[in-house]
Amino acid sequence: MPIHLECLSHTPLHGYVDPAPHVVAEVECVTQAARARVEAFDPELVIVFAPDHYNGFFYDVMPPFCIGVEASAVGDFKSLAGPLNVDAGLALALAADVLADEIDVSVSYRMQVDHGCAQALELLTGGLDRYPTIPVFINSVAPPLATCRRARLLGQAIGRFVARLDKRVLVIGSGGISHEPPVPEIEGANDEVAERLIAGRNPSAESRAARQARTVAAALAFTSGTSPLHPLNPEWDRAFLDRLASGELSAVDGMTNDAISRDAGKSAHEIRTWIAAFGALAAHGPYRASLDYYRAIPEWIAGFAAMHASPVAQGTRAVVDHPVAAAAA
Repeated sequence: MPIHLECLSHTPLHGYVDPAPHVVAEVECVTQAARARVEAFDPELVIVFAPDHYNGFFYDVMPPFCIGVEASAVGDFKSLAGPLNVDAGLALALAADVLADEIDVSVSYRMQVDHGCAQALELLTGGLDRYPTIPVFINSVAPPLATCRRARLLGQAIGRFVARLDKRVLVIGSGGISHEPPVPEIEGANDEVAERLIAGRNPSAESRAARQARTVAAALAFTSGTSPLHPLNPEWDRAFLDRLASGELSAVDGMTNDAISRDAGKSAHEIRTWIAAFGALAAHGPYRASLDYYRAIPEWIAGFAAMHASPVAQGTRAVVDHPVAAAAA
């Protein structure tokens, strides 16, 4: 059945620490074009691969992958809050099918998602509940992490399930490319921080505000060049995006966790959401991909990119394409 892919970086810092107005306008133009393609495709189901930033998943139980049977967004950094329109029966059938394909995945009847999921749904579909949706969490910040190969295989298993549905399916990958915002680590953390990483669900408004203030301060320091955070790596970003566009998706299998952290920053592991999304698409055969945008944006502490793709055999079924030239790094 028809499938369409949109992958997009997210940022919690939009509206808090913004780049020059023309860069903000570029990103808005790209997201509007992506939204137009989604409107034209008119999906009957959305599968969104997204990370979490210790807002919904914690070290009390940290699965590498989790499918939401019911889900709601926490509304951090002014992102939308509220329930997602999850097709519970289809989510359970998907989980059973993926497990039968020998890919270990957990399920959640009370999944909480943050801006990493909500922002993509808002920008691409106009809300959290416009279309039936299945959120798929991919751990990208809390070691130990599954390999890139495992993320690809997860995506392919989901893509095979999707191929048997009589539905138009939109697949979304939401994640930054090279970046390392100030996400805390449990190794070496003091007792207070460790407890927040283990059992920090539903923080107080004051605690969430303080956390957001720390992120804004880190962005200001990063932009001024006074930050110890890992620098952005446009060359690495473009090489990764080229791998996805090439159609030779198994090329990501050799990307090790240590090398990703070293070369692109500890939050660059969010590329797993893109890998899984492309894996789902690849299960439908050869695909044609377009890099719609790339720019290193220090104010957002992110290599920021957008791509869309669809199977070659599917043609261009009513999907409106508004090409936007990829910006220079």
